[in-house]
Amino acid sequence: QVHLAESGGGSVQAGGSLRLSCAASGRTFNDAPMAWVRRAPGKEHEVVTAIGWNGGVTYYADFAKGRFTISRDNVANTVYLQMNSLKPEDTAVYYCVAAEGPYGYYYISPGQYPYWGQGTQVTVSA
Repeated sequence: QVHLAESGGGSVQAGGSLRLSCAASGRTFNDAPMAWVRRAPGKEHEVVTAIGWNGGVTYYADFAKGRFTISRDNVANTVYLQMNSLKPEDTAVYYCVAAEGPYGYYYISPGQYPYWGQGTQVTVSA
């Protein structure tokens, strides 16, 4: 059974940093695009950042550019999200998601990722 397990969420003050991790099990995703999707209260799911199967290409939503960094370790079957300069509007549940693969750069629609983790809460206070 495929399982994506996020960790690293929590509460932080504005300007602070968090590092999210996502460990995959049940199958390898080292040949598939992966991403972080978030859902803020009262809003739709949105792709925060995505990374191609080999880490060679990345996508960042405008609000994430310059503050967030996605990376992956295909040996460890893990993807990371480093979030710096956090703002209250970054408060959301963050989901690790994976595409079916194989290969591919990335997708910017949450619906194109069939595999989802359970989500981890990130709360940023002013």
